[in-house]
Amino acid sequence: MYTTRSGPSVQNEAIFKQSTIVPVPKKPRPSNLSDYRPVALTLAVMKCFEKLVRDFITSSLPASMDPLQFAYLHNRSTDDAIAHLLHTTLTHLDEGRGNYVKMLFVDYSSAFNTIIPSLLTTKLGDLGLHTSLCDWISNFLTDRPQSVQVGNCASSTLTLSTGAPQGCVLSPLLYSLYTYDCTATSSSTIIVKFVDDTVVMGLISDNDERAYLEEIKHLENWCQENNLLLNVNKAKELIVDCSKKQERHYQPVRISGTMVERVDSFRYLGVHISHDLSWSRHTNSLAKKARQRLYHLRRLRNFRLPSKVLQNFYTCTIESILTGNITVWFGNSTKQDRRALQRVVLSAERITHTELLDLQTIYYKRCQTKARKIVKDPTHPNNRLFSLLRMTESGPLTLVKSPTKYLRTLTAPEFTSG
Repeated sequence: MYTTRSGPSVQNEAIFKQSTIVPVPKKPRPSNLSDYRPVALTLAVMKCFEKLVRDFITSSLPASMDPLQFAYLHNRSTDDAIAHLLHTTLTHLDEGRGNYVKMLFVDYSSAFNTIIPSLLTTKLGDLGLHTSLCDWISNFLTDRPQSVQVGNCASSTLTLSTGAPQGCVLSPLLYSLYTYDCTATSSSTIIVKFVDDTVVMGLISDNDERAYLEEIKHLENWCQENNLLLNVNKAKELIVDCSKKQERHYQPVRISGTMVERVDSFRYLGVHISHDLSWSRHTNSLAKKARQRLYHLRRLRNFRLPSKVLQNFYTCTIESILTGNITVWFGNSTKQDRRALQRVVLSAERITHTELLDLQTIYYKRCQTKARKIVKDPTHPNNRLFSLLRMTESGPLTLVKSPTKYLRTLTAPEFTSG
């Protein structure tokens, strides 16, 4: 209702679409322009209106949309995307001794800035969104006055009609809808997406990588048709192969004639995924970052702040680091890795003089909460993995049984059937 009534009054005013681009460094010491992210600063009133439109679009999306796009859907988050990626990998490894999985982590060059508004509105119409809403979005993205500001220096204003400005509330959602038709074309390949973080997975059997390589070629063609540019220099390939008796010669991956670098570990959605599916690299990174935050906690204690304030600081700045996406990695981490993380918690307890939740308890609680949400959501990609044993509020949950150790060690003890 608000999009059809409020839209015309807003779309006729160019001032509401005006933005100031501020380059924000992606790394501590940027050395060239590609090390900066162009963030658009827009009017506060426009951000409020964008939130209304975003919520309306989200509630209007069909359930049949790509289930492997885990962004901007109810009951979906980064840990769902990672969990699906890991479960698919482990399931395939479990199905055959000679199986292995290849993952291509795709990176796009200025993905948001290359969206074609006319093509986007066509796709929105295909998804069933109202014509007036599609027209408003088209107007929102075209004839946008922009200027760049660095310190006290500002450029002249330039009008653009391509892309969705980074920093706008609507941009990530519009991009995820722009790429909704980027899906796998083979039963042995999977494309997992979280906004523009995309992974092409090849489930390889009998050393046959043809479907995987064809999927990558199809992705190249799709990008050309949709005005998206693959950044070959930032794309990485990770191979998960648990076969120790065979020496394989993996086929190299090329994008636009350039060979993609093969790595042993890759940080995807904040989690370091290793080629052997171990978590030491990830937990070491978390422990180091959390220990650095303990310094600030000690400084606050020296100001004799109440324990409650110190505890709140710990929860927001340290516990949030230690427990990020904890449901997908903590259960399969080693005792040594867990002890290293728990030592950070014990140090925080001594500083705050309060009792803090241990990571094991947090992990169990979040696993239970996550599992019950998935069970109640039939549209969730992982719904089929769970079944209720007893129709009671505290009834345990079980996962599908696994003949080998890979899947049996993936989840919390409460969810396994023994």
